Amino acid sequence: MAHPTALPTTPESLLPLVLQAMDATPDARLRQLMAALVTHLHRFVIEQRVSEAEFEKAVDFLTRVGQATGPKTNEVILLADLVGVSTLVALLNNPAGEVVGHEGASHAALLGPFWRQGAPHCEPGESIARGATGGLPLEVAGTVYGADDRPLAGAVVDVWQASPVGLYENQDPRQPEMNLRGRFTTDGLGRYRLRTVKPAGYPVPTDGPCGELLRAQSRAPYRPAHLHFMVSAPAHKVLITQVFADDDEHLASDPVFGVTAALVGHYETFQREGATQATLRHDFHLIAGEPVLPHPPIP
Repeated sequence: MAHPTALPTTPESLLPLVLQAMDATPDARLRQLMAALVTHLHRFVIEQRVSEAEFEKAVDFLTRVGQATGPKTNEVILLADLVGVSTLVALLNNPAGEVVGHEGASHAALLGPFWRQGAPHCEPGESIARGATGGLPLEVAGTVYGADDRPLAGAVVDVWQASPVGLYENQDPRQPEMNLRGRFTTDGLGRYRLRTVKPAGYPVPTDGPCGELLRAQSRAPYRPAHLHFMVSAPAHKVLITQVFADDDEHLASDPVFGVTAALVGHYETFQREGATQATLRHDFHLIAGEPVLPHPPIP
């Protein structure tokens, strides 16, 4: 019996067969993405002459990344962060300097693995530091501007952060449920304000496969201190961003490559009634678009 002629005979001859097998994919965008991904992957394997042992190790690593993802952690997102893909997607889809009035759109940043859907709705000026959180008291205020560069009433400002010891509440059983998380609605002048504590820098989780990767690359795990914000409003694209502390020593060595100059805020410290406090003033400028919220990395 004659053998089919369309069989691979060399490493290079395999790729056309794989692309041909996927060519009937009904979804045009999926067909395009998979063809490009498989092409780059095959070329990488050939160019780097990946050994069987290296392939097995890579498969084991990716398997453990999936197994380590659960209700409390998301190693898949963390891996995307550590290789810069999360920040790359944010930069690609939210170009810096996109024009909105005279100010320009706010810079976007990666979502990170610790956003939770359904944070409590809070009154203006309410504190999101629940329980005995400790830390330097911080007042945060600003204005949200719409696509017309006018103050935007009714926008939702979702904020979350790590504690003064560098842990999010879902990582720390000592913190109350939804500690340091809250959603605020802008008033008729587009203003929001809240109270919290100054965030601390922290290491990304290093107890899983992603931690092994960092150690193998001799990379430091420490993220600079920051607040996370997600700002949403009807007829506007959801803004996901972070505001970093300008006095943090790790601004230039963020392991997830999330810091840009526009995202560094001035956390001003002052004395009030004999106590040290801090303030942060930060405005947000949205662009027109469909308000689509991200899928939460953790419940």
